Amino acid sequence: MNTDCAKWDGLEGRFGVKDAIPMWVADMDFMSPQPVIDQLKKRVEHGIFGYTFRSDSYTEAIVDWLQRRHHTTIEKDWLCHSPGVVTALNTIVRQFTEPGDKIIIQPPVYYPFKMSIEQHGREVVNNPLKFAEGYYTIDFEDLEAKAALGAKLLILCSPHNPIGRVWSRAELEQLGHICQKYNILVVADEIHNDLIYKDYVHTPFLSISEEFAQHSITCIAASKTFNLAGLQTSTVIIPNAQLRERYLQTLQTTGFIGGNIFGFLATESAYRDGDEWLDQVLDYLKANLAFLTAYFAEHIPQIKVIQPEGTYLVWLDCRELGLDPQSLQEFAIKQARIAFDEGFIFGTEGEGFNRINIACPRALLEQACKNIEQAVKDHINSQVA
Repeated sequence: MNTDCAKWDGLEGRFGVKDAIPMWVADMDFMSPQPVIDQLKKRVEHGIFGYTFRSDSYTEAIVDWLQRRHHTTIEKDWLCHSPGVVTALNTIVRQFTEPGDKIIIQPPVYYPFKMSIEQHGREVVNNPLKFAEGYYTIDFEDLEAKAALGAKLLILCSPHNPIGRVWSRAELEQLGHICQKYNILVVADEIHNDLIYKDYVHTPFLSISEEFAQHSITCIAASKTFNLAGLQTSTVIIPNAQLRERYLQTLQTTGFIGGNIFGFLATESAYRDGDEWLDQVLDYLKANLAFLTAYFAEHIPQIKVIQPEGTYLVWLDCRELGLDPQSLQEFAIKQARIAFDEGFIFGTEGEGFNRINIACPRALLEQACKNIEQAVKDHINSQVA
């Protein structure tokens, strides 16, 4: 706290309270890898922070990471820059669509997707995910029907935020073939691509086929993986030279041609020396997930934990509490004293749900669970009374 961080110091501005446990915004309460910190300290001691560029060693680190962690081969020339994935999405929407064009998203989904479409005068086309027996899948029949209406883009969340699905290769192939059939450009937000639990494998969309690679744009960053979001550095991978040139033209017109020297250094250091740190974090997250799941099953059965396959975000099904979206929000803040990302901000399909961030010390997670347990007990007692 007292570092101007959104998660902790931004509580009052976002939720109107100071004392809730912050489990909303998607960053971690863990320090970034020591090699990253050491590299940044070394650069600070240099004492000169002038204009900078993305070096060969920086781009090579990204290429090497994707090969090492995801068995995906890319070319350095495919790499473009953006301060963040949300910035990239807005840039892509402006360049590759016109006002009034249809863009498909798959709610409940990361809410800036919808914002990036609507604020530029494009039309949101929802392809809602199917939810049955605690598990989400893509509604391919609905997707094809919506694609046939003339959509220009599909923004794919892979792994999916907030539900935590790691889409299988077969699912991505089916989605890709539909988009190819109707000439829809796939924009894959793969920012959570490194945060995958054991027994699951992330498949980069561009790795599936040359056709998919040439008709897609992929957005990644070290920010979620290594807790570097404040350094405003992300990567946009565009194998198709014509698409890449168009993206760069729009980037030029919006002035996003430079970059953050500390973001470049941190990204390179993390990708080169962060494997062990990441493996340890994934083990800790898996243990946190197991704790959360067991606690809710034993003490708070009214709220169901939707098991994520990736990310450190967990989707909670709170519908058994019988609260409308506004009442559920007030229940979380005023009774449980927990700051969630409310389910309804991810679309109407998220009403009755909350998103919790488990990338925190176990003691904090345990306190949050206890708060929720007591709040649920009080709510049930008030209903009986």
